[in-house]
Amino acid sequence: MNQIVKKNAGGKPAVVEEEEAPSQYLTFTLGGEMFGVAILNVKEIIEYGNLTEIPMMPAFIRGVINLRGAVVPVIDLAARFGGKSTAVGRRTCIVIVEVPDGELRHDIGIVVDAVSEVLEIPAGDIEPPPTFGAKIRADFISGMGKVAGKFVILLEIDKVLSVDEIAMLTASDTLTAGAAGQEGSG
Repeated sequence: MNQIVKKNAGGKPAVVEEEEAPSQYLTFTLGGEMFGVAILNVKEIIEYGNLTEIPMMPAFIRGVINLRGAVVPVIDLAARFGGKSTAVGRRTCIVIVEVPDGELRHDIGIVVDAVSEVLEIPAGDIEPPPTFGAKIRADFISGMGKVAGKFVILLEIDKVLSVDEIAMLTASDTLTAGAAGQEGSG
């Protein structure tokens, strides 16, 4: 475990375990709410555009982009959370995050209304996720960061962008669309 040495009130060194050290989060807005993802998951932020739509995908999968020769799926977080699709505006961008899948790591783009800033949030300022009342699934939230008297919803990006769950949802949408097509061809 990494340790960080800080000076305590008496000026003497005090060892603080890494969990107590402030964590950095990239914050962004989505539908008027402020969200954050651990900066360690973020690879880059790119301008919105050049998306190729894929037919018969769930509504939350906007399409794919070509990122330096790699095909990267792009997820609309607002739609993933069960809301309306993000309306593309001047500040809309795609945040490329790295998501673990067993031994592999996948790059996935997420559409956000606007990127805000990188914030350092001390562990003491992070509350556990609410058990109810949030507009998104509780398992998608790793905590609620208190910043300047407001809450930032800290996302559990591995759960939000679970490769297995997205694949399962994609398969069920494809089957549903296929079944609907079968019924009409009688």
